[in-house]
Amino acid sequence: MEQGAPKKQWRRTVSAPEYLVKRMNQPMGDEIMIALLEGCVKIDASDLHLTVGQPPVYRRHGQMIEMSGFREMSHEDMVVGTEFFLGKDTVDNQYWERYHDQGGSDIAYALKDLARFRVSVFEQRQHPTLALRMIPYQMLTFEQLGLRNDMMMGLLHRPRGIILLTGPTGSGKSTTLASMVNWINENRATHIITVEEPIEYYHESKRSLVNQREVGVDVISFAEAVVRNMRSDPDVILVGEMRDLETMRAALQAAETGHLVFSTLHTVSAPKTIDRLVTAFPTAEQEEIRAMLSTSLAAVFSQELIPRCDKDGRVAAYEIMLGEAAGSPAIGNLIRERKTSQMRTTMQSSANLGMRLLEASLAKHVNDGKIDFMEGFHRSNEKTDYLQFVDPERIPDDFSYELAKEGA
Repeated sequence: MEQGAPKKQWRRTVSAPEYLVKRMNQPMGDEIMIALLEGCVKIDASDLHLTVGQPPVYRRHGQMIEMSGFREMSHEDMVVGTEFFLGKDTVDNQYWERYHDQGGSDIAYALKDLARFRVSVFEQRQHPTLALRMIPYQMLTFEQLGLRNDMMMGLLHRPRGIILLTGPTGSGKSTTLASMVNWINENRATHIITVEEPIEYYHESKRSLVNQREVGVDVISFAEAVVRNMRSDPDVILVGEMRDLETMRAALQAAETGHLVFSTLHTVSAPKTIDRLVTAFPTAEQEEIRAMLSTSLAAVFSQELIPRCDKDGRVAAYEIMLGEAAGSPAIGNLIRERKTSQMRTTMQSSANLGMRLLEASLAKHVNDGKIDFMEGFHRSNEKTDYLQFVDPERIPDDFSYELAKEGA
């Protein structure tokens, strides 16, 4: 920032609690860090960001909120804050080793009995920086998530197949996955193995037996964990993220050989998820992958979290596509025949099975008065379809499709 230039202000602020203001001039320590984490719980924030030269910043219902009345973080604050989560910087500390070698490290932290946090530590302008995602202890029901209970029970009772959760970062994929695993844990006598980096939601064994493995701690990689776990008598395998070709291949093979597999991808629609999976493989393998995916795909859930306009909070919108492993041979045929462009038509005509387009889900929230019309417009993949689903009375009088599309 240039000398004398006015500091840019955040759009919204939240006042620092009195006990933090009193400690404003004290160096960062355990009490201050715990108080900042407790602030996440108290204001129902999803994230906390700590950056050198900035006061603490929370994300609440998708909006960034600056903590006013507290100091900007210093380099020393961030070093102490990083040590709070990673421990001391010693040669045998694998989290610090990863931080130095790769410029970042992830770890999970439990705040008493209030919540858990996924902590991402990364280097920024030669300073440590912290981004913390709050993970509530309480699992949500399918009704709270906005999913049909009958469809979900039928899907999660299936003994094999792969279920993919997709969407941008912060769209609630981990929460939805955790709720699915929790339902199986409570209602089926299975062996569940999760592979995560780091472990986000802890699942205590209930009716099922649950084992959870952390990449970099318990196993070297996602792909290695899936291959090894197939020899550990699992029924259900959760793969935190399919980041590379070997993990994708291992997950598909596990689904094909009689396991129920869950994983995530950063795609924005169900058809694009199929294309992303297939084209990730070399050309010579793509036909084989299509054949595997056509029979093993159970479902794709592409989701968005949108700020509500009627009250505080956010609401989820879903695109749901059910595959052959969940009783929809039409989708399996389209995968085999390379006709992903026709999937939207099949999904729209199969609402009775539980399938839906993202645009239909967004439009329903608009029609119900839960989200703003323009929020839905900008988040939809097919703008024309979205406009057809929205009640004409909900479209603003000054709305121009061409101008809005150009600004999207």
